[in-house]
Amino acid sequence: MKELVEYILQFGNLNQQQIDLITKKATELEVRKDEYFSEAGKISVQVGFVIEGVMRVCYYNNQGEEITKYFIDENNLVVDLESFNNSVCSSAYVQAVTDCKLIVFSKPDWDELLHTIIGWDTIVHKIIARALMQKVDRRSPLVTEDATTRYLTFLEKFPKVANRVPLSYLASYLGITQSSLSRIRKNIR
Repeated sequence: MKELVEYILQFGNLNQQQIDLITKKATELEVRKDEYFSEAGKISVQVGFVIEGVMRVCYYNNQGEEITKYFIDENNLVVDLESFNNSVCSSAYVQAVTDCKLIVFSKPDWDELLHTIIGWDTIVHKIIARALMQKVDRRSPLVTEDATTRYLTFLEKFPKVANRVPLSYLASYLGITQSSLSRIRKNIR
């Protein structure tokens, strides 16, 4: 719980009573490798904070190929925001790549925090803004760089993730085939 509180306090100030309410509403959840935290076609009903492990957001394209959009590792929130906020069916899957430990909030508890804690909405907006900036920062190089540079950039930005995810997921994220990724890895060793 300490990790979550430290994370939240980066985005705003809370008093002890507010922190106590947040921790009271939070529950711990284990998501086993390959299990889904949320699924396409269903409404996302919880917000999670990753304490341990790596998750990925993925979807299936028109050809039925599985595409990894991004990875979420420790000390980051995980939620299908559009589905969660608007109670609409998700278009993506959030899946555990490794065994994961999360701190989660149900939709009613999250809404209660929004209505009870003054300034909670501002903190949440700052967290979302940072996450969106990170998402853009992650995706932008994938459009403009060659495959080797994309892989090296990924290693530089996410050194704790690279060796914890299957090559197929990493290749999908980088927009290349698994055999191309294997060649790139062999050539840079």
